Amino acid sequence: MKKTILATLVLSTFTYSASVSAHSHGAGQDEHALTTSFMYQGKPASEATKAYNSEFAKGLKFDDTKSFQEGRANLIAPLDAETAALLADAYEFIGEETPETINPSLYRQAQMNNEAYGLYQVNDKIFQIRGTDLANMSLVRSDNGWIVFDPLTTRESAKASLLFALKHLPFGNDDPVVAMIYSHSHADHFGGSRGIQDLFPEVKVYGSADITKEMVDENVLAGNAMSRRTSYQYGATMVPSETTIVDAALSNGIAKGEITYVLPDYETNHNGKFETVIIDGLEVVFMDASGTEAVSEAVAYIPSMKTIWAAEVTYKGMHNVYTLRGAKVRDALKWSKEINNMLQHWGGEAEFLFSAHSSPVWSNSDITDFLKLQRDNYGFVHNQSLRLANNGVVLQDIGWEIEKVLPQSIKDAWHTNGYHGTYSHNARAVYNMYLGFFDMNPANLNPLPTNEEAAKFVEYMGGDKAILKRATADFAKGEYHFVATALNKVVVNNPSNNDARNLLADTYEQLGYQSEGAGWRNVYLSGAQELRIGRQAGALKSASADVIAEMPVESLLDFLAIKVDSIKAQDYHFEINLVLPDTKEVYVVELANGNLSNAKIDAEKAGTTATFRIKQSDIVKLNLQQTTVKELLETQAATIEGDASFLETLAKVLTEFDPAFEIVPLPSDKVIEANRAIYMQDVPKPVRNDRHHGHDH
Repeated sequence: MKKTILATLVLSTFTYSASVSAHSHGAGQDEHALTTSFMYQGKPASEATKAYNSEFAKGLKFDDTKSFQEGRANLIAPLDAETAALLADAYEFIGEETPETINPSLYRQAQMNNEAYGLYQVNDKIFQIRGTDLANMSLVRSDNGWIVFDPLTTRESAKASLLFALKHLPFGNDDPVVAMIYSHSHADHFGGSRGIQDLFPEVKVYGSADITKEMVDENVLAGNAMSRRTSYQYGATMVPSETTIVDAALSNGIAKGEITYVLPDYETNHNGKFETVIIDGLEVVFMDASGTEAVSEAVAYIPSMKTIWAAEVTYKGMHNVYTLRGAKVRDALKWSKEINNMLQHWGGEAEFLFSAHSSPVWSNSDITDFLKLQRDNYGFVHNQSLRLANNGVVLQDIGWEIEKVLPQSIKDAWHTNGYHGTYSHNARAVYNMYLGFFDMNPANLNPLPTNEEAAKFVEYMGGDKAILKRATADFAKGEYHFVATALNKVVVNNPSNNDARNLLADTYEQLGYQSEGAGWRNVYLSGAQELRIGRQAGALKSASADVIAEMPVESLLDFLAIKVDSIKAQDYHFEINLVLPDTKEVYVVELANGNLSNAKIDAEKAGTTATFRIKQSDIVKLNLQQTTVKELLETQAATIEGDASFLETLAKVLTEFDPAFEIVPLPSDKVIEANRAIYMQDVPKPVRNDRHHGHDH
């Protein structure tokens, strides 16, 4: 018996993409993978890009440096070399003057994030470690020790950050961490949990409502596609530099290591919108904010400290209503309303606001202003997108049109800018949420498949040479958007046209250099990189043992159904009872009409093909590849009553996903080797700076 069957769910089931080596959250190294001593570097900025970025800078309020002041405030201890190595050294190239290859607004965000570099004090009982991971780790004082809010992405970053904090805190250095709180169901907010538990085994864990189910379910069904796409969004295969990844919007980047998950002892807000929980003597009022930035999310208020914990519902930038890696569209209206709830319930007395990303906000007036602008920014995206849509603006146009109606007060505020979620793709997300992908133009109802459409496009425009001639002229004029559209058709239709391939890569690169959004930059530059030197290693999956162990059986069965090849399966049929004796659960699983379905039932169904009895705990072992179905049957840890051939049938009809499927047409080996000499450079040694940046633009 092969390790397929249920064991095929291992590792590929759950993905929250990450960059670097272990976000949220990889594909194995392929034959064209990067070496450790060389890195990919792009070309210089074109004259058109220099002009674009120079003009863009004129509309920015560089004299407003308040966010820098807030970020620098109350630094207790800068990171030491060992702790900084988790992330910070990779971004030491960020300095005073904006490079010509980076949008000036994005570079300012990168400068601000790069200054997060140590242990900071929020108030006399709240402290934060910033600069070691995508998120902040916050420590809040309770009666007998510390409560960790959001234990980062990886076991290694969490452990190192906590040890650094305990060494440098002004008091309580020998006191235990008594509790951990997960604000929501994304890996950079729970992935380091095992690192905290390693140091404090008795720690009690609190999570937002249904966090375990949601964190597993969100990325399972489309997990393989999401993982591949994530490597583009986060620039996971690139070493940070002036011509590659420069920032991750929420912070500079993501730490290295293993993503873990300690099951919460208690989930909040199952019995109401607000819930007061006493944690080691500290009163914490949780407010359910699920359905905003995450499907499961909670914010909180600490009355004794007059402090709002905003989780990831706010940060100093605009978040994704739709995330480029792929996820269900978020509700921008609900998001706006939940920020308003925070403002109305707690804004009258709050003196401190801290979050999972960015630096705190101090003083009641500043908190009120911050929350109002954050509230109105998401409200603007929702309301104006629908106003435009109700006036006939279609999906392709709405991202361009919404930027024309941005109020000056929102435009002038740095913390509403589109570093993570842009106005363009967030507006399209709102349109899609209400109206779907179709704009009602009949020409867009059923377009040809990609390759066939590309072939006809090239034919209509007079062939490769004619398109390339026009594209070269338009590229010289800086008209990159349509050049990208036209040349993509050429390269899709004829991947061996290396002149078109090279110009398309150059085009993507310049669009990346002009992008204010970090994700946009990374997508464009990742596309350029793959056009030139093929797929690279670096993208990772967060399918750790801790995560896999918590996956519900129903989710496993749903995922198994996605791996069924319907044509192979159409001639087979079985119906089985899947019985879990240790949890007393029963599922009926049926293969019919090329589809695998499942349903949880109260009792075993009569007349089925077979009954498969297996413990939930042994399914976990299968998923961790600690055993096989054959071993379980031989030891009678699992049993089959009836026709056991359904296992063989499953093995015949299940498929495996390609974790490195093609996004852009890939180059030949000959092209890759030629381009390596041009685009692969020695990895520079980090040069430290004082991390306090001016704004010479």
